[in-house]
Amino acid sequence: MTNLTHDSPRPIWTPSQERIQKSLMNGFLSFAKENSKITSADWNALYSWSIKDTDDFWTTLSQYTGIKFQTPPKKSFASGKSFKDARWFEGSTLNFAENLLPAPDAREVLVAIAEGTPRAAWTGLELWNDVARARAALKARGVTSGDRVAGVLSNGPEAVIIMLATASLGAIWSSCSPDFGTRGIADRLSQVRPKVVFSTASYVYNGKTIACLQQTIDALESMSPCPALIPVDHSRRGSDGFAEFLASAGLPAKSTTPLPLEFTPRTFQDPLYILFSSGTTGLPKCITHGVGGTLLQHKKELMLHSDIQPRDTLLYFTTCGWMMWNWMVSALACGAKIITFDGAPAYPDVSRLWDLCREERVTHFGTSPKFLSACMQDSSFSPVAHGALKDLRVMLSTGSPLLPAHYDWVYRIFPDIHLASISGGTDIISCFMLGNPLLPVYSGEIQAPGLGMAIEGWNDDERPVTGEKSELVCVKPFVSMPVCFWNDTDGERYHKAYFDHYKAKDVWRHGDFIEVTSHGGIIVYGRSDATLNPGGVRIGTSEIYRAVETMPFIADSLAIGQVMGDDTRVILFVKLAAGEVWVDEMAQKIKARVRAELTPRHVPALVIHVRDIPYTRSGKKVEMAVTQVIHGEPVPNRDSLANPESLSEYENLRANL
Repeated sequence: MTNLTHDSPRPIWTPSQERIQKSLMNGFLSFAKENSKITSADWNALYSWSIKDTDDFWTTLSQYTGIKFQTPPKKSFASGKSFKDARWFEGSTLNFAENLLPAPDAREVLVAIAEGTPRAAWTGLELWNDVARARAALKARGVTSGDRVAGVLSNGPEAVIIMLATASLGAIWSSCSPDFGTRGIADRLSQVRPKVVFSTASYVYNGKTIACLQQTIDALESMSPCPALIPVDHSRRGSDGFAEFLASAGLPAKSTTPLPLEFTPRTFQDPLYILFSSGTTGLPKCITHGVGGTLLQHKKELMLHSDIQPRDTLLYFTTCGWMMWNWMVSALACGAKIITFDGAPAYPDVSRLWDLCREERVTHFGTSPKFLSACMQDSSFSPVAHGALKDLRVMLSTGSPLLPAHYDWVYRIFPDIHLASISGGTDIISCFMLGNPLLPVYSGEIQAPGLGMAIEGWNDDERPVTGEKSELVCVKPFVSMPVCFWNDTDGERYHKAYFDHYKAKDVWRHGDFIEVTSHGGIIVYGRSDATLNPGGVRIGTSEIYRAVETMPFIADSLAIGQVMGDDTRVILFVKLAAGEVWVDEMAQKIKARVRAELTPRHVPALVIHVRDIPYTRSGKKVEMAVTQVIHGEPVPNRDSLANPESLSEYENLRANL
């Protein structure tokens, strides 16, 4: 069912009863009725139970999702003195890699696609044996429980194999993308002091080969002791430094039977991953996530909210420097096949990923609003023209708010796909709100909170509100909270990041500006620290983007607030669509559109044409960095941006603002 008018409260898409019945979310609802205290059989009752009976919910979820414990827990939840002191599944032990690794059989479970490199694939047996060889090689280099192993790697099979081997040993995995540059790599890895580092030697992007090994060498030189460095040459797979590393432990490269593979027991809260914040406001925070919380939360989101079932295939466009890589790899724990893709998503044209979805029979495709916008602006492009995507059931999107225009475009082409906008972050290695296969999709909205995530939108009086712009808070603990910040011995940085805003309330304040709708959906208006305040009225930047980025001559935009005495004025920077030439009348058209669709308060005081919009490497607009530039303030870590050179244009504009 489709309905492309935004003024109507009717959904833009509704799942069929057959689809609902076959969903894993529906299966969990039935399972919970039989095995827990819940009695009602609908979504509202299920969600209410999940946030009210914390112990019963997470226990039941761990059973339904098939978590493999080596030692069973005594209890799933124990409250602490404060929100962040909650304890989960005490007494239990498990191993992350044991839960992810597929059965060592002949089924294809991992496919690697990259520019300039032939398709490569691993069966369950081949993946098992490569992980066993990597584990033995890491162990021979002295890696043990609690040690750190890092990757400066392209999104390919090597990263998956080494992460699983690291986790099997009970060690901690951390990764970043090879395009981070020397300083970006050093700022991250110097804080966690890995024992071994794997680094891509070169990669191909947009048809160009980019050498990058030297920047990793330079980044590691200042570390003491200097980590062992294993170069990975994806173009010589099977005969490069990574192949030599796998062979170093003496296990056979080709075996028709599973090699011995042990799984070191870890507690539920032992560290598994160290992820890094974007670093756009200073040295990246080292956000440390636990073994059990990551596993259980990911299985909940992948199986129940995204309906990833055994034998499904997931392709998520991501890099190893973004939490979506960790999320993607966890699909192995659901019995799904994963496809790693490395390269430019629109090379040689925007059909590339869609063709890949068709060729690999992808059932779940993960992308971003930025990529969808690029497809929308190419008038000659339609995914259907490149072959029917008959296997595609779910499209996932994150990185920034999905705008109504994106929903309209997707449903014109795919009238019966589940389009699921998801939102969370590196902070929780997961989502606060995301898709739901039981519910309809409303244009411009994320469907629902995640099960077990007690989120609310708080007004200035610190009260939950519906139908108003508000601060996103979570009022009860959840399993995927960080276990700590690395090197934050007294927990001060951790507390300041999430619990310091509301001094008298023990709640998680996430820093997103949202609206909870009357039917339980969520609209995200952007980061709280990027909200605009003209005349004292809070405006979410994505409200402006929703109005402007549907205009045919606009490719992208970025809004900031410039402090002018006691007030703030809104400045909107716009990037033109290909082939367009800036004329002054465009600014008036933009202002008229914003006024008509929003309010006079939203109308930018200035509309300025720019060549490019700065983004983080995970595809998020960098409003804060531009705000700092316009106010003459330093931008602490430009290497964290995907296109740091774009800031020069804003610096040149500052004198005339």
